[in-house]
Amino acid sequence: MSLCRGLLQLLFGPDAGWIEIDGEAFAPGFFVWNSEVGRRSLGMQSFWFQRICQNHIVWDAVEVVEFSRKHTANVRDGLLEIRRHIDALIAKRDTRRDKFAEVLKKAMHTRLGSDSEEVAKELGKHGIPQHYIKDAMEIARAQGGFTIFALVDALTRLTQRVTFAADRAEVDFKVAQLLSLALAV
Repeated sequence: MSLCRGLLQLLFGPDAGWIEIDGEAFAPGFFVWNSEVGRRSLGMQSFWFQRICQNHIVWDAVEVVEFSRKHTANVRDGLLEIRRHIDALIAKRDTRRDKFAEVLKKAMHTRLGSDSEEVAKELGKHGIPQHYIKDAMEIARAQGGFTIFALVDALTRLTQRVTFAADRAEVDFKVAQLLSLALAV
């Protein structure tokens, strides 16, 4: 069992909040970070994910939410705030899980466009870098079409090739925002 899964089981119980939507499994997760030398802010990022590999890379993270605070001598206050965020994540798990399941179910059935040109234009409008769009559409097409979920999944697979975590997080945030398009339907 990975360290992350063990922590999730400790915080969320034996099932770690896993839910299944149309054959896809998801669970809530989070990262917490800090720097002893003040190089980085104190913060956390919560998300829903499908898999974590043994080198602690989170695959297919969606609904990513980030909190950060400037690293100061009063880091204890920031840690208390992070604890409140984690407590809130636990308290809202069931409500969010149901809403999350609804959004993903819609995303799995809602097409982003009727053809490649329309889909590429829509992805571009949402800040998805051009160098990802063509490859993402090929992957999504192989997975059954241009549904929002297939495109988010394809883009997430592509961003895993990004070398630096901060660069990947920036693009993943834009990709995750595409799921909100399912709510507009």
